[in-house]
Amino acid sequence: MKQFIEFIAKNLVDNPDTVVVDEKQTDQKKIVYTLKVGAEDVGKVIGKQGKTAQAIRILLTAVAAKEGKRAILEILD
Repeated sequence: MKQFIEFIAKNLVDNPDTVVVDEKQTDQKKIVYTLKVGAEDVGKVIGKQGKTAQAIRILLTAVAAKEGKRAILEILD
């Protein structure tokens, strides 16, 4: 799932070298992913009214549910 988030984020931003995804497992079924991008690319990842970020979260939820887990995506400024 980490590679999935990186793939999506790197294709959205202008500077894909600044994309960093951290993974932290809080318990056996819950994983928190933290996405960091360059300051100039945050708006592209979030999108208008947060629609792009919401779409990424929906896809991540579907992939995680398939594996029997719960995933949370946090986007840092």
